[in-house]
Amino acid sequence: MNGVLEVVPRLAETEADLQALVESAMEPMLGVRFLATEYSTGPVHGGRIDSLGLDENGSPVIVEYKRATDPGVLSQGLYYMAWLLDHRDEFQALVRERLGATAASAVLWSSPRLICIAGDFTRYDLHAVREHRRSIDLVRYRMFGERHIALEAVATGAAQSRPTHRRDRARGGWGQAPRRQAGAMTELAVVVDEVLRGLGEDVTKVSRKQYDAYQRLRNFACVTGRQDKLLVYLKAAPVDVDLVPGFTRDVTGLGHHGTGDLEVQLRSEKDVERALELFRQAYAAA
Repeated sequence: MNGVLEVVPRLAETEADLQALVESAMEPMLGVRFLATEYSTGPVHGGRIDSLGLDENGSPVIVEYKRATDPGVLSQGLYYMAWLLDHRDEFQALVRERLGATAASAVLWSSPRLICIAGDFTRYDLHAVREHRRSIDLVRYRMFGERHIALEAVATGAAQSRPTHRRDRARGGWGQAPRRQAGAMTELAVVVDEVLRGLGEDVTKVSRKQYDAYQRLRNFACVTGRQDKLLVYLKAAPVDVDLVPGFTRDVTGLGHHGTGDLEVQLRSEKDVERALELFRQAYAAA
């Protein structure tokens, strides 16, 4: 009626259909560079990892798929995670082969990830993810038509999910040791950390030497420090923002630490307040 057609959400016909669709666009969907499909864990473990990838921060990623609800998806994924941690050299050789030596040398083994994509999950899965110390995302999917898919993160767990206290944050850092940074910037970093984590319970943080990444399924903000300011790179379209010299900048195509095309410069807590809506928009888009 009136040119409107209802498209009813459905499950994939087969698990292989779901897997093929996600693997064909894994980077825009999950922020993960695709490495391999149905990767054999060898005769001893006797299994095949559905998908292997590397995320935006260099963390190894295992993706497991289930067409509907399967109470074994989480335990299966954790089994493969144990295999991965015991075969780091093999994984890095795969990264070197597919993405090059630079990517292989920068693999971040402190935060390997498991992403489970399924029609739904049991309440036991949801509870286990929040209690587990690994970085795990449970993602519910629905198909629309033949080639459209919607993904919804329903539970997230992270090894580094404990709150950051001021004395803890003062020991962390990006590149330059915080003790060399002005005290005001160290305090400002604490405020920014609290604001970004406070955007949602599904926010996790990954710390690299050069930056801290805040992510849902994908990065939405990356924070790095200077002596006189903090730089926050957001996954936001600069063309949709009224750029203000000295506060926001389009860095599309420019090299920088972390990910994101919109640079926000923070020198005080007032700047954090000015940037809050931009933070929310980047979080919502992730």
